[in-house]
Amino acid sequence: MTISQLLYLPFSGNGVWSELKRLNLTIPFLAWVVVVPLSLLPPVLLYYAGTHYGDAFLAGFADKEWRFITTILFLAELLTFFVMGWLIRAVLEADKMEISYQDAYLLAAIAPIPLWLSSLALLVPVLAVSVLAVAVGLFLSCALIYQGVRSLCHRSDNDVVAMSATYTIMAASLLAWGILMAMVWAF
Repeated sequence: MTISQLLYLPFSGNGVWSELKRLNLTIPFLAWVVVVPLSLLPPVLLYYAGTHYGDAFLAGFADKEWRFITTILFLAELLTFFVMGWLIRAVLEADKMEISYQDAYLLAAIAPIPLWLSSLALLVPVLAVSVLAVAVGLFLSCALIYQGVRSLCHRSDNDVVAMSATYTIMAASLLAWGILMAMVWAF
């Protein structure tokens, strides 16, 4: 599997997703090799931005307890992976779409990658850059969920059941992401 194939995941049909499925990645492998390292990015970069940019980035940004916030954020991201894998399988099973736990967790590990990578925008001390990066990350994550559901459940293009399940999963994902962000601002 090449980097160009991975970059094509949000826009591809069955080809690249079939290749990922064929790799037969276990849930612990996904957790330790994909989720844990990438889940570290947002807390580390948020801590960096909070301690280096302060109020120049956003009013009130310097007054936060960044060690506490970023630790809780990291733990919440890990918990979200396990909850989302379960939720993806439950939603798809409710819609009479067959998916294994392993494939559900594969989707739960792959879908948030654009959001994790969007935290790299925190290296630039401009709020608009971070907002734009998060918007692009959300779009790509939603595209990954749709293509993943469609491919892993062997559905055709424009399948209404796959779209409906995708909307449910995206809504739950956005709710989880919103709770994580609200938690950051609340402390």
